[in-house]
Amino acid sequence: MKILFITATRLGDAILSLGLLDHIIRTHNGARLTIVCGALPAPLFEAVPGLEEILILRKRPWNAHWIDLWRTVRRTRWDMVVDLRDSLVSRLIPARTRFIHTRTIDRTIHKVEQNAQVMGLLPPPSPRLFLSEFSRAQARSLLPPGGPVLGIGPTSNWAAKTWPPGCFIDLIHDLIRPGGPLPFARVAVFAAEDEDHLARPVCDAVPPDLRIDLIGKTDVALAGACLERCTLYVGNDSGLMHMAAAAGTPTIGLFGPGWPDIYRPWGPNAAFVSTPQTRAELIDYPGFDPLSAPCLMTSLSVDRVAQACADLLAFLGEEEQTVRPPRRSGSGR
Repeated sequence: MKILFITATRLGDAILSLGLLDHIIRTHNGARLTIVCGALPAPLFEAVPGLEEILILRKRPWNAHWIDLWRTVRRTRWDMVVDLRDSLVSRLIPARTRFIHTRTIDRTIHKVEQNAQVMGLLPPPSPRLFLSEFSRAQARSLLPPGGPVLGIGPTSNWAAKTWPPGCFIDLIHDLIRPGGPLPFARVAVFAAEDEDHLARPVCDAVPPDLRIDLIGKTDVALAGACLERCTLYVGNDSGLMHMAAAAGTPTIGLFGPGWPDIYRPWGPNAAFVSTPQTRAELIDYPGFDPLSAPCLMTSLSVDRVAQACADLLAFLGEEEQTVRPPRRSGSGR
């Protein structure tokens, strides 16, 4: 069975489609998959069972990238096409069955639920990471056994929804202090190489003997394998946040001028904390521009985030004493 799966070019949206992909793999044993995605999330699909090919969708003027894709896939007779981009390509190629994310889907609900609606799935399948043993072995060398690890994601794709570095620093000290929720935990700071200037102050504030500097040291697959080994992850609304939740790691997402109803971290071990103001209140000033807006997260207090972390860890600890559902990630930690 040949399946074409067209997903997002953005990292976070691609991760949120992994639950639907997992459902397809589990219900179509032996299927051969071709996956269309962006260059950044592509490594997350390299360990997908039954993968035949990853086609990178690189945007070109006049939507020429879709024409390129059509030329590539049009000669194959697909048994199933799943298109989360609502493209003409999926309508213009031969296929026995098509599932297309159309504009009629209710976009006030979470992206995971939107994706599940494409195939009429209830409950919606949770995203999970597909990680190779090679990535997991690399992660073990970066985060070896030796006590809890606090993962921190201090960056995001725009300044307005980035919690101030000083707040992350204070939060880390609160969580790993003696008597804190994660006393003397090692701290792994995640960021891309071009985000060094944003993440470096947070990383450098961690005591050297507890510091794990992962800034610019991982691709997305290795980052996912490292996140899988964390005891708790706290980060801004970003692809890393979704990756941590998909890894099954207890995750706290931080929101301000974002859309938690649509993009909160999804999964049984995930929660989020928002600023006291709504998105509408935060952006209600003349000349708001998401690309140039300053930080709009300063009203989110360290105490509130620290309490959310403690509450999540306590809740999951209580579940461990009763009947806790298995993690979707199959981490093998």
